[in-house]
Formats: sequence, C-alpha cells, structure tokens
Amino acid sequence: MSSENSSADDVRQVWDVVVVGAGPAGASAAYAAAVAGRRVLLVEKAELPRYKTCGGGIIGPSRDALPPGFELPLKDRVHAVTFSHNGRFTRTRRSKQMLFGLINRPEFDQRLVEHAQKAGAELRTGVTVQRVEQHGSAVPDRRTVAVVLQGGEVLLARSVVGADGSASRIGAHVGVKVDQVDLGLEAEIPVPETVAEDWKGRVLIDWGPLPGSYGWVFPKGDTLTVGVISARGEGTATKRYLEEFIGRLGLAGFEPSISSGHLTRCRADDSPLSRGRVLVCGDAAGLLEPWTREGISFALRSGRLAGEWAVRIAEAHDAVDTRRQALNYAFAVKAGLGVEMSVGKRLLTAFERRPGLFHAALMSLRPAWKGFKDITRGATSLGEIVRTHPMAQRALTTVDRRPTASGEVSSSP
Repeated sequence: MSSENSSADDVRQVWDVVVVGAGPAGASAAYAAAVAGRRVLLVEKAELPRYKTCGGGIIGPSRDALPPGFELPLKDRVHAVTFSHNGRFTRTRRSKQMLFGLINRPEFDQRLVEHAQKAGAELRTGVTVQRVEQHGSAVPDRRTVAVVLQGGEVLLARSVVGADGSASRIGAHVGVKVDQVDLGLEAEIPVPETVAEDWKGRVLIDWGPLPGSYGWVFPKGDTLTVGVISARGEGTATKRYLEEFIGRLGLAGFEPSISSGHLTRCRADDSPLSRGRVLVCGDAAGLLEPWTREGISFALRSGRLAGEWAVRIAEAHDAVDTRRQALNYAFAVKAGLGVEMSVGKRLLTAFERRPGLFHAALMSLRPAWKGFKDITRGATSLGEIVRTHPMAQRALTTVDRRPTASGEVSSSP
C-alpha cells in the first residue's frame, strides 16, 4: 500500500483487517494479520475472559498451530483414556507419551488474544456487530467493507474476518450452509481432592445411547468437565443421557459451578468461505471435525489461514484480485481441513450404525489404538490414516456401501 493511500486511510480510519470474534479462530486470524505488519482491529461482544462451553482438549494439531512462544495454560496432561460403551465394557488404555492437554477456555482464549495484541492488533470488547456492508452509502469505495456496530458506529476495513461463533452474523452475510447440527451439554463440577486425584491424567470417553452420541470427563485440577453431545432434535434424551452419565460416575452429589449448552454446526460441502472481501473461519464457517466435533484445532488452523489471506485481500486493488485471493483461501482450507472433515463425516456415519464396533476396535486392535494416539498427539490425521492404511480404506469403503435406512446404498466419495 502506498504512503499516499495510507495517509488517506488514517484520515478515514480504515483498518487493513477487522476480525469479529475473539475466540481461538479470531485471535489466530488477528495474530496472523498483525504479524504481517497490518493494522488489525479485533472486536468481541463479551468482556474477556469469558466462559465457553467446551471440553478444552488440546490435541497435537492445536499445539502445532499456536503462535511461537505460546505457553499452554494446561490444567492436566492426559496419559490414559478410559473407554466405555454406554457405561459398560469399560477399559483403560495408557500411553507413555502425553496424548493431549486440557485447558480452561477463558484462560486459553485470553492468552491467545494477548499474543495478538503483542503482535500489534488492537482489541475492543463489549462491541456487538450488527452487520457488514460491501455496497451502499456506508461504503466509500469498492476496496472497503463497512462493519456496522450496535448503536450505529461504522468501522471501515479493507478486509473482514468473521470468527463470531456458530451463530455467526458474518457467516449469515457470507451464506454459510450447514448440514449437521449437534447439541452439547456440559457441567463444570468441583470435586474433593480425593476424587480429583483419581481422575488426574486420565479422561473418560463413553460411546452413548443415542446415534452418534458420546460423553466425556476431562479433569482440570479440582474440577471435572463432564459433557455429552448428540444430534440436535434429541434435547430431552441428551439431557437425560448427561444426568444418567453423571449419576453412574458417582458425581450426582456434587453441585456444578456451571451448567451450559451449545449448538455445534458443521458446514455443508458446498458452503462458501468468503463473499467479496469478507472471509469466515472456525465455528463461523462450520469448520469442525464431524465425528468428535473437535473444534479448537480447526479454529486455530483456519483462523491463521484467514488472517494470512485477509492481508492479501486487503492489498487487492480490484474485484478480480479479491476473488482470486478468496478462492485461494478456500482451496487452502479444503485441501487440509476439508479432507479431515470428509473422512470425519464418513466415520460419523459408521459410528452411528455400529458404535460397539468402534469400541471393540479401540479395546482390542493395536492399529486402532495407535491411530487414536497418533491423531491426538498430532503425528497424523484422519485423512492421512485413510490415505496411507489399506485396512482403514477398506473398512470405510465397506461402511459406505452398506444399505441406509431407506434401503438405498450409500456412495460417499
């Protein structure tokens, strides 16, 4: 950008990049754009730190996507996983190496935002974005996007990144489409030291009674994060699953400090990731792993990509170049995260039909447990396992060809 343009921008207060939402996706986008030397504004409707419904598991891909020098505020390091199938057939598997870490989201998100600020991003909290406009009286030229705040204030930017969660207003502007919506329910349960000690370094994953459902216990010092997730539309049954889950764990006598719920939305294959000079990432784009509904690593990775391409879009001088950069962003997301999501969708379909088979495989087949360990540690990904392991390819292909409930034969790619 020339110094002449920069002077004009200063007068009109045009940001290079405005990022909406200060979760992992937004903070990562703001960091990536700020590190590139651009003027970045990060806006967040809540005051930080703030609570988010989230298990808080940090797997290898999440660690790899963190800013240089970032110190994880870990509450525990997981070396053992107890698996059960609706409370039965329980078995614990252990690893000499740490599988993944556990964090509390308020502290984790706050630290990510601080890294973005140190890189040069400016933060404004307590700000609600009503809409974005790329045409009309609020927009001075074709290289500018207007971010309209509640109360009427207008922020001008050369590019905008929407990272405002699964009910994203920026996602609505872009036209994000979802084909999977799930309900997660969670309780933060303070427990006595003796109970906390029993869970230290070990998590529980329970394959649940509803199709595609599972529950978890994640220990975080003197608090256990206990949750379940299942398809939306089964709200009453999902709530009952959580209550029964907590009961059979012997935790019903402890009062939760927080009980919360959250809808996760997974994008459709043809869902857009941009519109004009506006990009979406993380939950706002419906980017998460469809089977486990793991979203932090997808938020961090897509946020970083969005920040990098927002810089390129900010530098674009016409619609053709803007479109080219937006398409490159979409390609980068789909080439990595999209492949993982495609495999995850196929795994979810298989898991919905035969959860017991998944449980048995993890309990008795060494390659299945090794795959679980390698994925959580970041040594491989779902896509890589299917690409390089003939047995995994054959298993998924067999599942794809099984008759569906309507009697038709599935033909997933």
